[in-house]
Amino acid sequence: MTITAEQLVATIDELALAQRPVMVHASLRSFGEPVDGGPDAVLDALLSRGCTILVPAFTEPQFAVVPPATMRPARNGIDYTALPGKVATPSEADACYTYTVDCRVINSRMGALPARLLARGDARRGRHPLNSFAAVGPQAAELVAAQTPTDVYGPVRTLADANGAILLLGVDLNRMTALHLAEQSAGRRLPVRWARAADSRVIMVETGPCSEGFPRLEPWLRPLARTARVGGSRWSAYPAKETLTAAVAAMTADQNVTHCADPECLACRDSVAGGPIGPAPLG
Repeated sequence: MTITAEQLVATIDELALAQRPVMVHASLRSFGEPVDGGPDAVLDALLSRGCTILVPAFTEPQFAVVPPATMRPARNGIDYTALPGKVATPSEADACYTYTVDCRVINSRMGALPARLLARGDARRGRHPLNSFAAVGPQAAELVAAQTPTDVYGPVRTLADANGAILLLGVDLNRMTALHLAEQSAGRRLPVRWARAADSRVIMVETGPCSEGFPRLEPWLRPLARTARVGGSRWSAYPAKETLTAAVAAMTADQNVTHCADPECLACRDSVAGGPIGPAPLG
């Protein structure tokens, strides 16, 4: 058996996603059978129904640098003693050491769908050097324009304000990147990491902490989800604004609700405690 374009489109309509911006997190393996056309077929099905598709297109392993000793805030979800000893200079780094929005570099762990979206000629990409978002569709430019190194989740906020949805395609809540914006809205400061600006300066940029505890928010978010199945893949569509509001309420009531199963997780410990301490010279 093969998943067809007609099945994909029918499910998009069943979930009331037509004409809306949609942030997609997908596992093609979840279908359990081939998708005719692969990840491009999923993208084309959404675009055919007037959707704008937003995906994470992160590059932290490729463009991250070791921070100078003067740019290491406390309670930042990282063990500074485990870092290499010095910051690489441009002459010591690879030729492509500075992120640009037109580079096609992406972390392979993002999956096949974001990589295929980024390869499209009309794709637009945000300006964050480590945690960029990419989009394609009628509202793509508007979504990614909201992202800066000091406002990593601007595209998520814009998506929510535009009656957007978050679509989990065969994955769990631990993949819902938008929930990091809820963490910030619940009073946590986001952890920072380091990259190079166009002028070769090392800069601090916002990123997201551990997300492995996000499935613990399921009791608060379940009532908001519309679900369907395509082959073996469970699709869950969440209204972005209402989902963020519910997650903020859950975290405000109990900050520990998002702590992952590892009691020693440094990223969760510092995030739950409120995030980095002190002034952060971001950007």
